[in-house]
Amino acid sequence: MERNLLKAKELAEKVKEKGGNCSCSCGCICRAYFVGGFVRDRLLGIENKDIDIEVHGIEPKALEEILEDIGGKLSYGESFGIYGIKDYGIDIAMPRKEKVRGKGHKDFDIFVDPYIGTLKASERRDFTCNALLQDVLTGEIIDHFGGIEDLKAKILRHIKDETFIEDPLRVLRAAQFASRFNFEIASETFELCESMDINNLSRERIYLETEKALLKAEKPSVYFEILRKMGKLSFWFPELENLIGVKQNPKHHAEGDVWVHTMMVLDAAAKYRDKVENKIGFMLASLTHDFGKAVATEEIDGVIHSYNHEIKGLSLVKSFLRRLTNENKLTDYVLNLVRNHMRPNTLAGANSSFKASNKMFYEAVDPIALIYLGLSDGEGRIKEGADESKNAEYLWRRLEIYNELIKKPYVMGRDLIEAGLKPNENFTELLEFANKLRLSGIEKESALKQTLALAARLNKKKTKK
Repeated sequence: MERNLLKAKELAEKVKEKGGNCSCSCGCICRAYFVGGFVRDRLLGIENKDIDIEVHGIEPKALEEILEDIGGKLSYGESFGIYGIKDYGIDIAMPRKEKVRGKGHKDFDIFVDPYIGTLKASERRDFTCNALLQDVLTGEIIDHFGGIEDLKAKILRHIKDETFIEDPLRVLRAAQFASRFNFEIASETFELCESMDINNLSRERIYLETEKALLKAEKPSVYFEILRKMGKLSFWFPELENLIGVKQNPKHHAEGDVWVHTMMVLDAAAKYRDKVENKIGFMLASLTHDFGKAVATEEIDGVIHSYNHEIKGLSLVKSFLRRLTNENKLTDYVLNLVRNHMRPNTLAGANSSFKASNKMFYEAVDPIALIYLGLSDGEGRIKEGADESKNAEYLWRRLEIYNELIKKPYVMGRDLIEAGLKPNENFTELLEFANKLRLSGIEKESALKQTLALAARLNKKKTKK
């Protein structure tokens, strides 16, 4: 960060020098400003490694020459006035105008205008807290729209009705920022968001804002609660919306319907997300784990049940993820956790055998994430007398046992071949049998003998036929 800031200062000094030779008659001020989230987060005391700079008062060609001189120009879109510096984490842009020509997030004509001034340049931004500029050299903050006061009051307020509604992604951004920073959305901004249509946005943009909420908010539930109140769940998140009003057995879920439970689980999972490797996969599994209850819930003899909801919901989870992303590995990861999410607490509650817990961990794509999902599921409900600490003790102790077991030698296909067997139609059954013995804690030598004995029986049966 310090290295990037020093380079930003060098850039600003060069821009100022170039301005001293400016021959235009517009009276422009040649300056480099920190802009957007970098300034906002600085004022909030939040670390932000994404440095965004906006350069005013010089032509694109002059800026390109400066960038080459101080390290090497990177171009992310010269026609849009967007650049970087080789080997530095700095995004550099020139002031620009945008003219809407469609309904999507990218349906704009963009024009670079170095002399537009800080007021007009800031006017195109979404919220007052994101429209702040800070002079790179002097530290002076330029606040045209009361962004500092809104930051102090923890209010998210849009700048202009006409420009705000041009980009429907801002509906998602409002919910995302409110969830991340624990801000209230100004009533006039909320009403404007309610009136905007987000259906034509690209799935990539929807996913990106959702990912930020899931990974950065202390309470990601706020993001979805806001979208719910705005009436924006139906098109992109219908499976989630369908959980509203789905009853649960009050004996086990006194907190309310499946929506309430899911939001509680999501916030519980946020406490654990930094403890797992695949953070977004874990959070998406927490969000989707009970989708099946929308189709599996029924009342039998006055008692509410959701039998096999973890299986019945898999197609719904898959549809939900396919709508947002084409990452197959991520989808498979989430489906695996959802399929198995009931097992940790069920096995812990029954103090099940080592064989059962070993089998669960073996079939889990990520045993640690599965444990945390189970714990989040337990913490995301209100149940009299519930003590999730006992489940945690059982699960972590059993995982230690499993990890030790999985390191030991076990029967493989080559062991069967070395013992004189030839690969045939029975090999899959033999290897599955050997793996069951492995998960039962049977040592390799004994497991090999038992597997070979099974092979002899299968061969004898085939010979009789």
